[in-house]
Amino acid sequence: MEKIKEFLNYSFSFGEKIQINVLAIIILILALIFTGFLLKVLRKFITRKLPDNDKVKFISVFNYLKWLIYIIIFLITMHTSGVNVTAIFAASAALLIGVGLALQTLFQDIISGIFILIDQSVHAGDIIELEGKVGRVTEINLRTTRAVTVDNKVMVIPNHMYLTNTLYNWTANGEETREGVEIGVAYGSDVALVKKILLQVASEHKSVLSYPEPTVLFTNFADSSLNFRVAFTINNSFEVRHVQSEIRFEIDRLFRENKVAIPFPQRDIHIINK
Repeated sequence: MEKIKEFLNYSFSFGEKIQINVLAIIILILALIFTGFLLKVLRKFITRKLPDNDKVKFISVFNYLKWLIYIIIFLITMHTSGVNVTAIFAASAALLIGVGLALQTLFQDIISGIFILIDQSVHAGDIIELEGKVGRVTEINLRTTRAVTVDNKVMVIPNHMYLTNTLYNWTANGEETREGVEIGVAYGSDVALVKKILLQVASEHKSVLSYPEPTVLFTNFADSSLNFRVAFTINNSFEVRHVQSEIRFEIDRLFRENKVAIPFPQRDIHIINK
């Protein structure tokens, strides 16, 4: 019995102020095992009736919270076992500051990822625009979001960018989006004919929905042109560049057939001889 007590009281020293005995180590191991068991039970209890999609999101957040709980249990157990936790922090202060600075962006990404999962402002399958780049979201993790562009390139987006930049979710209100093509014609053109051609091109395109109907807006009297915008609705905004390109080709063809001129900037130069 004395040998067991002596063994349990055997201390390991890490400097003058930090000491831990075998008993404290055993208590710590048991506390972590018991905590892990409780967390496992709690996770199963909470997720047993959740849909599969929500279950995956909850588990992702839960895994990070689990490590935070482990750290708290570790510190509490050390303190109650007589270990000078303050001395541990003091001895590792410089290291913790360095690690904290290095992991600052990582923590921002993780916190942003938690906000995204909880707020559900972005889902897998959504088409998003961030800093002028457009992609379809394929996977949302706690640190990064993966999206595939129309060119089949993978964008790996750090989640903290959602908090520091304006995010456009093209499909938040559904798959249908309102798009448009802008065009300028020369002064003196038949604007009624221009409107008719633009409506015809948009209405006849296979990807343009009949409702809401395409519309034409006379947007401005510019320096060299009369500016118009034809607006239309499609149900696959991920392919909008191809739709806009095909509509521009057809507009150009019909303008040529109907003698509608698309102007280009011109300047008159007057030379004065003295």
